[in-house]
Amino acid sequence: MWLSWFGLAALFGSIPFGFLVARARGVDVRAVGSGNIGATNVARAIGKPLGLLVLALDAAKGALALLVLAWAGLDGAPRFVAAHALALGGLLAVLGHCFTPWLGFRGGKGVATSLGVLLVWEPRALALALLVFAALFARGRRVSLGSLGAAASLPLTLAWLGHDLGSLGIAAGLVTVVAFQHRENLARLRGGSEPSLE
Repeated sequence: MWLSWFGLAALFGSIPFGFLVARARGVDVRAVGSGNIGATNVARAIGKPLGLLVLALDAAKGALALLVLAWAGLDGAPRFVAAHALALGGLLAVLGHCFTPWLGFRGGKGVATSLGVLLVWEPRALALALLVFAALFARGRRVSLGSLGAAASLPLTLAWLGHDLGSLGIAAGLVTVVAFQHRENLARLRGGSEPSLE
C-alpha cells in the first residue's frame, strides 16, 4: 500500500499545469520561446500574471504530494523509506513534473515544484534557497542562474541544518534532476546568450 502513496506523489507532480494554462489561452507553450512548460516560458508566452499562476500551481502540487504522504503514514514501509518519506516523495513529484507521461515524458525544469516540496519538507532550507535565488537573479534577471544557484545550495544547507546522509543523497538527486533539465540554459549562460526576464 505504501508504494501507491509514492506513486500518487509522482502523479501529482506529473500534472502539466503550464501546458494546460497556456492551452486554455489557445497557445501550445511547447512551440514558443524555450519550448518549456514551466512558469518562466509561460510568462514570456502569455504574460506574467499567468506565469505566476503556473508557478503557484506547480509549487502547490509539490506541497500537496508531501502533505498526502505525511497524512498517509506509510505503514509497512522499510525503515529508510519511512524515515525519508517526505524527501523521497518530493523527489518523485519533481521527477513526475520533469518527465510527465502526459506530454511524452517532456516536462518542466522542476524549480517551482521543488519550491512546494521544500515548503513542506524543510522550510528553513527553502528560505535560504530563496535568498540565493534573489541574490543571483538581481545580477542579471536570469531566472535560470538564480534557480541553479538555489538548487546547488540545497545539500549544503541541509547539511548545515543537521540532516542525515540519506536526506543529503536524496537532495543531491533532486539537484541533479534540476541541473539536467537546465542543461541548455547552462550552455547559454556559458556563451553569454541566456535571455533575461524583462
